[in-house]
Amino acid sequence: MTTEPTPPSPSPPALVLVAHGSRDPRALDTVHALAARVRALRPDIPVHLGHIELNAPLLPDTLATLPDTETDTETDTETDTDAVLVPLLLSRGHHVKRDIPDIAATASARTALAAPLGPHPLLVTALHDRLRAATGPYPPSAVVLAAAGSRDPDAVRDTTRTARLLSARLGLPVLPGYASAARPTVPEAFAALRAHGHDRIAMASYFTAPGRFATESALHCPGPAAAPLGAHPAMARLVLTRYTEARATTRTPLLTT
Repeated sequence: MTTEPTPPSPSPPALVLVAHGSRDPRALDTVHALAARVRALRPDIPVHLGHIELNAPLLPDTLATLPDTETDTETDTETDTDAVLVPLLLSRGHHVKRDIPDIAATASARTALAAPLGPHPLLVTALHDRLRAATGPYPPSAVVLAAAGSRDPDAVRDTTRTARLLSARLGLPVLPGYASAARPTVPEAFAALRAHGHDRIAMASYFTAPGRFATESALHCPGPAAAPLGAHPAMARLVLTRYTEARATTRTPLLTT
């Protein structure tokens, strides 16, 4: 009796890390380090990088290099996606809602868009570890969660949710402060905590990588300022979590015509 050969398993879709882009060279180094961590965790997944602006490769150029979807002539179906776009952004906002989908819509590659990284408990793990590294054996009495800021109310809600999760983890008050576009500003957040009697205030850096906003926010901190989230191991696990979640919503094969 002859047995039919087992067809090869389809390759997983590529994972495209979508970074904002920055003029600070440390930001690009950080994104590359994060991509390396993701590859180490899942060497079977092709990992690419695309930027919204300021740095190469830009997202449209990255999507243009992806191979076309391969059709299975035996079953007349196609794989679900060529790539899953994982924004290295910490909340919902214009980039997630408009810019990235608009770019993806013009690409020939079939793509799925993952949720932004935040809010999520893995982000809180990274924030907690960065704070502990900055404060050492002298814990603060309160924390400002310094974030970029956005005019989008969903983005503000997402950051507020992360502040609450971090507060529960630390057992301390955590107040969001924004570097732009939203209130309270970072200086206002520090002032509010001082007005409530807190004299040991630290800053949690709610930025994916070093850059202007992270640097300016730290200058307002009267105490220890944590490093940005960067290539923390929890960030790599979170990227893969968002990738897996997005794939789960695009599993149904599409019929070819």
